[in-house]
Amino acid sequence: MKQPVLYRKRLIPDECILLDHDEILHTEENLIITKWKTIRPKKELSHGLSAFFLDKGIKVSKFFDHDDRLICWYCDIITHTYDAASNTYVMIDLLADVLVYPDGTVKVADLDELADAAEQKLISQEQLLIALRQLDWLLQTIYSGKFKELQDYLV
Repeated sequence: MKQPVLYRKRLIPDECILLDHDEILHTEENLIITKWKTIRPKKELSHGLSAFFLDKGIKVSKFFDHDDRLICWYCDIITHTYDAASNTYVMIDLLADVLVYPDGTVKVADLDELADAAEQKLISQEQLLIALRQLDWLLQTIYSGKFKELQDYLV
């Protein structure tokens, strides 16, 4: 079976990028694991691994610096569309993010962007509710000590 084609769609800013430089390491139902280098060079962030948990609406990424040291686990709240004829996924970033640092610190980010997107009607009410429920599920997973079950896919 041919490898899936992956796109990343962002709402703020409005962009849809073909992830043609990402290396797909593993696929199975409801899971895609990739290895990548940053699309736009960054001072600290160099490369990483990502696991798209399609049934959970979560992308968990392991961010590394230029010396291959772990920066953090970066979790995007996502949804996706899939076209079976072309085996193409469009991963839609629903804006809310959670960062988990090596010392265990947890930071929720970009809820203001989620509110802005709802206010500007860039996101539907259904997507907003999905984002909030998926964010809640992810935070409950982290706070209950079960985040390692997601991290283990990227070791």
